Amino acid sequence: MSDYTPFKLVLFGDGGVGKTTLIKRYTTGVFEDSTAMTIGVDFYVKKLVIEGHNVSLQLWDFMGEERFRVLLPGFVSGADGGIFMFDITRFNSLQNVKEWTSVIKECVDEQERPLPLVLVGGKLDLAAYRSVDMFYGSKLAEQKDQFIDYIECSSKTGENVELVFETIAREMLKREGLIK
Repeated sequence: MSDYTPFKLVLFGDGGVGKTTLIKRYTTGVFEDSTAMTIGVDFYVKKLVIEGHNVSLQLWDFMGEERFRVLLPGFVSGADGGIFMFDITRFNSLQNVKEWTSVIKECVDEQERPLPLVLVGGKLDLAAYRSVDMFYGSKLAEQKDQFIDYIECSSKTGENVELVFETIAREMLKREGLIK
């Protein structure tokens, strides 16, 4: 069996935006309509192949409650990439992006190796109720100059779920000089 390149990937964002359902959909292929609130951090592993490279994603699902945000630095240590997720139907879930990303950036030596981050708008299946325009999300990702991409997805339908993780995995491989 071939060796796998391990990457620690942290998912963060406000509570209730769909981080856990996204990870479960990605790792099991199943949508769970009712998931319990994450207490602390949950850990998952998913193996995939990107451009001929075996990758093992260690997915760290961090709780979204503000009172626990002080614990985030300990979990981010050693991360190779991150996904900031918000709910496209709740504008207020995007308002804390600066706070979340600043905590993440404090934990990583950005001068030595910038941490690739993807901005993800979840619950695309509820687009009829959106309060965050796709253009706004895309522009925010560009303006913040810290996100490598903006992707909207639906854990319920599976739309773009694989794309989210393949995008960040590809960027982490590039960062390691394993692909161009």
